[in-house]
Amino acid sequence: MFDVDELLGRASLKDRIAELEEETDRLQSRYEAEKERRAEATTAKQEADRRINRLEDRIAQLEGELERERDDDRGLEYRRRDRLRGRELEAVVDRLASVRTGPEGSFTAVLEDDERVSDLDHSLQDLLDDRLVLLEDAAPCLCYVDDAGLLAVALDPPVRPVLEPTWDDRFVLEREWFLPTDEHLLAVVRADLFAVGVYEDDERLDSRGFESDVKGSHSKGGFSQARFERIRDEQIDAHLERAAEAIAAVRGDVGDVPLYLTGQRGVVETLVEEAGFEPAATAAVDATGDPTSALEAAERSFWTTDCYVL
Repeated sequence: MFDVDELLGRASLKDRIAELEEETDRLQSRYEAEKERRAEATTAKQEADRRINRLEDRIAQLEGELERERDDDRGLEYRRRDRLRGRELEAVVDRLASVRTGPEGSFTAVLEDDERVSDLDHSLQDLLDDRLVLLEDAAPCLCYVDDAGLLAVALDPPVRPVLEPTWDDRFVLEREWFLPTDEHLLAVVRADLFAVGVYEDDERLDSRGFESDVKGSHSKGGFSQARFERIRDEQIDAHLERAAEAIAAVRGDVGDVPLYLTGQRGVVETLVEEAGFEPAATAAVDATGDPTSALEAAERSFWTTDCYVL
């Protein structure tokens, strides 16, 4: 007796359908297992995230408690803490310059980062007592203290002088440490931007600047990244060489006046080293925008002094 399915050629199709149904069952089982595994992984991740959040909250809580404990132990705060510039800063500088005491009644010193006040002068311990820690917290700074303990202030001026700790009948103070005086140059340099201005006191007389096409970040690795970084370094070197030439040209016009360099710290340091400049001061500033805007922002930021009244 003949099999109708075989006669009509349907037997092989049925066999294929059976195979596919079997494969479908296997795939469905794998899918369900994978779905369950992913659900478990998601649950585990969510639980881990919740635990991380709890731990971070606890850390923040403990840090807050620790800081409060420190404050309770010291019981100290700056009586005043400001960022001063312009007329307000000028008034503070004039007032400090006007202070007169008896012989060796006014103390002036530069306190560097991580330097102990006791290294400057042991007699400050009696004058400042527990406020010594506030002075050390303000470092690096220029500090002024009188022998009656009536005045104790730390300032971080744009130009930090090099001087020995000094007792005198007045504070050692120069306006050009804090305020723009006489003719000078102020430049801002980033990896892709440069501007320099010629100033008389706080008035800008002239400026020039430019932007350079410098490649941005690169995420790939291997040879491609090495080649990219080499090209970027070459572009930055060319940019800094052009900046050095611009500063030299301006100096050729105005003479040997003080130069203040601002901008990205590493870029400024490279420019100083490679061009052989000896700036009166340098500063890292966050100055963005076009060259003119960046120069204006750099000028405002540079001529600002942090003031701490102990």
